[in-house]
Amino acid sequence: MTDRRNGDPIDILLVEDNPGDVRLTQEAFRQASLANELDVVRDGEAALDYLYQRDEHEGAPVPSLILLDLNLPKVDGMDVLETIKAEPELRRIPVVVLTGSDAEEDVVESYENYVNAYLTKPIDPDEFVDLVRSFENFWFQLVELPPTASQ
Repeated sequence: MTDRRNGDPIDILLVEDNPGDVRLTQEAFRQASLANELDVVRDGEAALDYLYQRDEHEGAPVPSLILLDLNLPKVDGMDVLETIKAEPELRRIPVVVLTGSDAEEDVVESYENYVNAYLTKPIDPDEFVDLVRSFENFWFQLVELPPTASQ
């Protein structure tokens, strides 16, 4: 699926430290045959470097959507979310928490920090792929995403 406004692929930033979850997410995107660019960073510090286009992420595209795990090394996912939503140039990027935690306090705190959706990762790999597919259908076929700063 491409961006309906100009035919370009939608840039997605996946912030995930678990290699297995990264592979499952990439595989689900491949199986869905969506024309999206999925960039992966493995910790919260790298996510902020990517979003601020620092260091090796200089020139990185502004993502149209961020998939964010909460349990990250270096900078916690909740801190990344707070930073994104406090920054005027980043706050309109939709952020979907995709995490193993179903703790009520994590759900509440995420929504208090303006997350756009909170999804708990299933343990079963097939269920995880199904979750990513339904996520894709919703965000890329039904939702109108805001234009990025580069559009």
